[in-house]
Amino acid sequence: MKTKTQTKIIHEGEYMAKVEVIMTYNDDEWSPYLSVEDVEKLDSVRLALRQNDLKTASKLAKIYHLTPITY
Repeated sequence: MKTKTQTKIIHEGEYMAKVEVIMTYNDDEWSPYLSVEDVEKLDSVRLALRQNDLKTASKLAKIYHLTPITY
């Protein structure tokens, strides 16, 4: 079994979050997979961004404010 740290991107409204998770690789057909804790972290960040709760989201991920560019 091998593990690898990977960055997942979540986009909600005008915010984007980079969340660090650990992917687990093994020889079964379900590989790679995330731990329950990492899935809950992704869900928590997504919910916090939807509710504009940047304080909570920033505890779990790096948060960016997206600005549309118009020409």
